Formats: sequence, structure tokens, C-alpha cells
Amino acid sequence: MTSTARLSPSRLLKNRAVQRFFSSTSGLIGLGLTLLITLAALLAPVLNPYDPASDRDYAARLQGPSLEHWFGADGLGRDILTLVWYGLRTSLVIGLVSVLIGLLIGVALGLAAGYFRGWVETGVGWLTDVMLAFPSILLAIAVVTVTGPSVVSVMFAVGIVQIPKFIRLTRSMVLSLREQEFVQTVRAFGAKPSRIVFLHILPASLAPLVVQATLAIGTSTLEAAGLGFLGLGAQPPTPELGTMLSDAFKGGYSLSAPWTIVFPGLFITLTVLAFNLLGDGLRDALDPKVG
Repeated sequence: MTSTARLSPSRLLKNRAVQRFFSSTSGLIGLGLTLLITLAALLAPVLNPYDPASDRDYAARLQGPSLEHWFGADGLGRDILTLVWYGLRTSLVIGLVSVLIGLLIGVALGLAAGYFRGWVETGVGWLTDVMLAFPSILLAIAVVTVTGPSVVSVMFAVGIVQIPKFIRLTRSMVLSLREQEFVQTVRAFGAKPSRIVFLHILPASLAPLVVQATLAIGTSTLEAAGLGFLGLGAQPPTPELGTMLSDAFKGGYSLSAPWTIVFPGLFITLTVLAFNLLGDGLRDALDPKVG
């Protein structure tokens, strides 16, 4: 008997998924970029000798990239490389927490709507349609306007924007799984709805939810940067990439000191690209139709 034959179906599927992921160019590039960005954010205090809030070199104000300031200095004499590293940390925290908020609420509502149907599905569907009627950035702006600009408000606002996406995805998965034979068998043995939903339907829905969550981190990072650019995100002295862009444009440095815009914008782009590529790789690897 071969080693492959001894593997259980679930173990074999996992092995194939891992093989498909590591054969995906986009997935590997996304994974590499994500790891580099995450490490840079986590090791910001070690990588940079400057404090983003208090250290200012007025003699280097608007100085271009140099050996002392690799990414140059901004209008207040702050080291842009330091601000970018700490700004990445803020952006990643906002992205992860906001997606977690959207995932938990959206999956809970989607499970209820898809399994119980009836008035529950009608109510959740109505709520989803209302939220999707507004452009995501406008809905986030409205939430931050009510709660006040801060990192916590941005997390909450961007998390709310993500909820309808997870509701629709979860509901569609539940509708396709609730009539499957394994669910019908468990129901016939008298299992409670909560046991069926959380022990059988939800685990079978994890693959598309993981992919959607990964892609949503990139989207959340971009939306958080947009709020920061509008002055509704992290407030000084907390560094944030969108706020850095806003400060550079307000100061009129786009032409005289383009590095104040290029580097924050570049790392916003890299962060979004990293999670999008990682999500594409996971989607290819976890798609049961492949391989």
C-alpha cells in the first residue's frame, strides 16, 4: 500500500492544497510580500533609530533620500522611513481588526439567514441590501463622522463595510450545504441546529471564507488609507500611511518633495497587492475543482 493510499481523504486534500499553493506564482509572491511587510511592521522599533512622534531633524526638513534618511524627511523634519514602518503597523492592525469584525458579524448573520430561512433571511437580506446601497467609502465616512476620527473608529467603520460581503458569501455556502446528504443525515439523527451549523456546515465553508478574509485585508487597508487621507483616520502623533499622504498634499510637497508622497503611496500599493496575490493563491489552492 502506498503512502498516498494510507492518507485519509481530508489529509490528502490538504496535501494537494499545499502543493497547489506552492506551485502558484501569485500565491508565493503574495506570501513573500506579506511576510516582508508584516516583519517590517513588527520590527519597526528595531529597524529604525528614530521615534516617529518626537524625533525631528529640522536641519533635514524636506531633505531628499540620503544615507541618514533613506526615504528622505517630511515637512517637520521627521524620518519618512520610520513613519512608513510605523504607519504599516497601524494599517495592518486596522486591516486585521476590521476584517475580524466583518467576519464574525457577517458569518453569524449569514449562517442564520441561510439555515433558518424565513423571516430571518428576509431581515438579514434587507439589512445587506441597505448597506450595499451605499458606496463603501461613503458608509465608512458616515460611521467615522458619528463616532469621531480615531484608529478605533476606523476599525469599526471599515469592519461594518465588510459585513455584507461575508453575509452573502456565508449565506450562499449554507444554502448549498444545508441540503447535502451529510447534513441531512446529521439532522435525521436529531442533532440540534446549532450543532449542525457550527460543527458541520461552518467547517465546510471555511475555504472560501479564508480567501475572502485575505482579500478583504487589502481592501480594508486601502479604505483605511482613504479615511486617513480625508483626515478621518489616525490622529497625530500616530503615524498612518493615508495621513502621511494627506499631510504631504496639504503642505504642497507633491512637486517640491515628491518622496513625501511616493513612499507612503508605494507601501499602500504593496500592501494591497500582497494580500490580493495571497488571496488569489489561496483561492487556487483551496478550490476543490482544481487538481
